[in-house]
Amino acid sequence: MPSRTPDEIRASIEENRLQLAVSLAKLRGEVVVLSDWRRQLVAHQKELTIGAGVAGFVLGGGVAAVGSLLFGGRSRRRKRAAIAATSG
Repeated sequence: MPSRTPDEIRASIEENRLQLAVSLAKLRGEVVVLSDWRRQLVAHQKELTIGAGVAGFVLGGGVAAVGSLLFGGRSRRRKRAAIAATSG
């Protein structure tokens, strides 16, 4: 293995330092783009709208289901229907 001269080693280190600086600048630019939440909202507006609709539907259905369980809406209607069928 041929040994490198100190000047060659310094040149290699300087080249690596410059490449690292360029890579770091690119990474900073990508981080700025990805962390810009307003831009992300605009870019994914359709998906967010669909997600909000699904979440509202699930929450609304969940509230209705809990209310039905707590207040017995179906069982009360069945009892009324059974009483009406036997009395009438």
